[in-house]
Amino acid sequence: QVQLVESGGGLVQPGGSLRLACAASGIRFSIYTMAWYRQAPGKQRELVARINNSGGSTDYADSVKGRFTISRHNAKDTVYLQMNSLKPEDTAVYYCAAQFRYTTAPNYWGQGTQVTVSS
Repeated sequence: QVQLVESGGGLVQPGGSLRLACAASGIRFSIYTMAWYRQAPGKQRELVARINNSGGSTDYADSVKGRFTISRHNAKDTVYLQMNSLKPEDTAVYYCAAQFRYTTAPNYWGQGTQVTVSS
């Protein structure tokens, strides 16, 4: 059974930082592209960042470039999202996803973790 379990969400003030983690099980983690998506209330789910299986390629939504960093630790079957300089518009449920190829849709999703940026 495939499981992607996110952690690290919470309430943070504008300008603050959070680090999300997603622990995978039931898949050969090292062959999957991993991604973070988010969905704010009343909006469509959007891609935030993705990283290829080796960690050698990454890309980001324009809205988070320079503030967020995606990374992975294949020996721990875990992907991370370091979020700095958080803004109220970053408030959303953040989802971890695993996909077979870099540019295809996710095959597996986590349950999501809430990130709220508010003073």
